Amino acid sequence: MSKTVELAKHLEKLHINNMYKNDFYWTWDKTDEELEAVFTVADALRDLRERNISTRVFDSGLGISIFRDNSTRTRFSFASACNLLGLEVQDLDEKKSQIAHGETVRETANMVSFMADVIGIRDDMFIGEGHKYQKTFVDAVEEGYRDGILEQRPTLVNLQCDVDHPTQCMADMLHVIHHFGGVENLKGKKVAMTWAYSPSYGKPLSVPQGVIGLFTRFGMDVVLAHPEGYEVMPEIEEIAKKNAAATGGSFSKTNSMEEAFRDADIVYPKSWAPFAAMEKRTALYAGGDQAGIDRLEQELLAQNAQHKDWACTEDMMKLTRDGKALYLHCLPADISGLSCEEGEVDSSVFDRYLVPLYKQASYKPYIIAAMIFMSKVKDPAAALMELDRRGEKRKEF
Repeated sequence: MSKTVELAKHLEKLHINNMYKNDFYWTWDKTDEELEAVFTVADALRDLRERNISTRVFDSGLGISIFRDNSTRTRFSFASACNLLGLEVQDLDEKKSQIAHGETVRETANMVSFMADVIGIRDDMFIGEGHKYQKTFVDAVEEGYRDGILEQRPTLVNLQCDVDHPTQCMADMLHVIHHFGGVENLKGKKVAMTWAYSPSYGKPLSVPQGVIGLFTRFGMDVVLAHPEGYEVMPEIEEIAKKNAAATGGSFSKTNSMEEAFRDADIVYPKSWAPFAAMEKRTALYAGGDQAGIDRLEQELLAQNAQHKDWACTEDMMKLTRDGKALYLHCLPADISGLSCEEGEVDSSVFDRYLVPLYKQASYKPYIIAAMIFMSKVKDPAAALMELDRRGEKRKEF
């Protein structure tokens, strides 16, 4: 029995009917079994790919990507995921579209969705706006489908918003699951999700929020560490507390990076902007106050500079469990002495974890493909078995 068939048989036992023809906004919208299904399908698709078996479940169709912020890994991961399943990919460049001439979100949503099966959107720049844009876009598509404009309703995959980065955090978690040899080995593991110094400002809060919102669902002891003034959204902290209480893990906060790193099994040092400052930034942009935006940027850069000691150094890593904690980063990292003079992580630490970091990133195309698969395939277990059967049959010739 192949690995794919074993995974498909496991998938049959999960209660996942609500995923069919549904969107993927935030991880905390999904049940434990639905998240498990995404991990399971991702592993199955990877197994098929590694055995050179076609995973095409579409004969035609489009995957539309809309990136309202810069991206390398997620952009190519989305394209790879669509290609893996048999979809063509078209990227909407808003600067080259009629959006620049005042086209509404409702009009754009319907015009780009003809024969589209999935739409991936990244909109993480402004607090209070990213998720709202995604929701407005999908509501317009839903209306177009009901009115008979669209022959089918495309699925949304959140490629990062102002609240969560589900494709990144799900890929991170699948990497962690495999690194520690299974979900059953995660309970009690200490995770340090810590702020780290960056010479730039305005980095989204969605990764730290996504991590504390997801990792607390696995019985882990998650610590959120940051200097005073770098708080994340309070409602996400509440989600993390609730998850930890339900799984027997814990969620705590500290203003000490050393405390977070001490005896940690996993460390995730990454810069992010203060929630309150990003709310202010959104208001300044909405009001067209460029002078105010410039002043805020200088204030935040000066604030960051007061915490240059918040860095993942060799000495900091020695504090972790046996000095060998798993280092995670969504990339690109601010690497001291390489990409910047002083940054989030020492180059010696980063170089030592380069292969695991690339492995971490490699899970994202399969996670995205699994999200699409679960939404567009009515019986995913049967579909995986059929893909495996066809692949093995072709090998006979």
